[in-house]
Amino acid sequence: MVKLSKYEKLLGVMFLLTLPLLQPWVHGDGRGYYAFARALMFQHNLDFSLDWYKGHETDPRFSEPGFRKNYETSTGHITNHWTIGPAILWSPFLISAHVVAEIADKTTGSQFASDGYSIPYMAGMALGTFFYGFLALLFSQRFASRYVEEKWAFLATVAIWLATSFTFYLYVEPSFSHTLSAFLVALFIYEWDRTRENRTWLQWLALGAIAGLMLDTYYPNALVLLLPASDSLFAARKALRERAPNLLVRLAGHNLIFGVTALLVFVPTLITKKILYGSYLSSGYKEAWYWYSPAFLKVCFSSHGVFSWTPILLFALLGLWFLRKADRALSIVLLTTVLAFIYFIGCYESWEGIPSFGSRFFISLSAIFVLGLGAFMSELSLIWKTRRIAMPAAATILLFTLWNFGLMFQFVTHMFPQAGEVSWRAVAYNQVAVVPSEGARLLKDVLTRWAKFKPTVEPSQQRNSLVVAPHS
Repeated sequence: MVKLSKYEKLLGVMFLLTLPLLQPWVHGDGRGYYAFARALMFQHNLDFSLDWYKGHETDPRFSEPGFRKNYETSTGHITNHWTIGPAILWSPFLISAHVVAEIADKTTGSQFASDGYSIPYMAGMALGTFFYGFLALLFSQRFASRYVEEKWAFLATVAIWLATSFTFYLYVEPSFSHTLSAFLVALFIYEWDRTRENRTWLQWLALGAIAGLMLDTYYPNALVLLLPASDSLFAARKALRERAPNLLVRLAGHNLIFGVTALLVFVPTLITKKILYGSYLSSGYKEAWYWYSPAFLKVCFSSHGVFSWTPILLFALLGLWFLRKADRALSIVLLTTVLAFIYFIGCYESWEGIPSFGSRFFISLSAIFVLGLGAFMSELSLIWKTRRIAMPAAATILLFTLWNFGLMFQFVTHMFPQAGEVSWRAVAYNQVAVVPSEGARLLKDVLTRWAKFKPTVEPSQQRNSLVVAPHS
């Protein structure tokens, strides 16, 4: 059993205290991810009619003849271009929720709806995301702790957790794939780094399995495979220089194990695409890709750019450059991965991900940003020749966290447009002049409702409350 360090225990306690922030619902893109879990678990097929209905029933065009046809594929299925990976990860929690619902029905007569949309299943899905969110942070902190002091790794982990878009997609939108993707990438990078000096064939197999599930969950994660690819290229070059064919054969065998395992784990995605779209290679996305004109700078610094929306990540990027003093090869490959990710997202027609809180695509790289930010703080302590920057660093992280939470409040209350240009001058004004008073008023209203709340639902009544937000 792996022992937790004092900083890991502290992270766990802090994380558990935030559980009340979790919103157990399905919304937006989350409908597509959750539909795979619900349809396979309850219907044993890929009929997403109920999920489509839940998402579009309030659309004014819903009653128009032929409206549904716009969402049907050539195979007669409701389109669903989202990935099946989240459903795989949620399955243990949804199965547990099903058991709880069955027991509750028999013992209390609660009659929870058995369609996957009643309270136990929404709670199971959200708790699953919450669990994987903690693991994402834990593995990120452990990865960073291999290169910087654990206190810097801990502070960096808290910063990426609370001062970036990670927060929003952990608590407010748990049905999206981003937190789950961050977990798988963190696990992959941690295992890759931990075993890269002398990896056994079993470890290559495990790494391949994680890679396959990582791609099942979020396609852009393919760029994280640059990490083991770089290792293999350097190893192959070394073997050629030393004229060691046996090393080349061994390397080829290990890469074959990795690739075949990743492909086998990726099979669920291929099968679902074949069923839904008639082709194993059809993603279902209709947006175009512009490989020769990427919106590289817009992805970074526009009003929906990753660094303009989440400025603390600039320090993380700078920290990755400082990392070259500890491990030059690691610094180069991580920076290359981040830049490749920016380029890739910049080629996508919908690079801004609207409506989106920040540039949510980059949540997948949280583990890399944790190491970068930890390296940045470590470098500052060396430059100033003092170890007493922990308190100033914590205070700075608190300021970024308050900014992030204020930004979330403005986003969900539509104080600025979720699509189109954002006026950062207006946002900054609202953060100081509006958010504190409005946030306090909202908190007072919530506490008042809780204080006056009296259960009115009889045990025999249906408790399938509204937990699915309409199409947005």
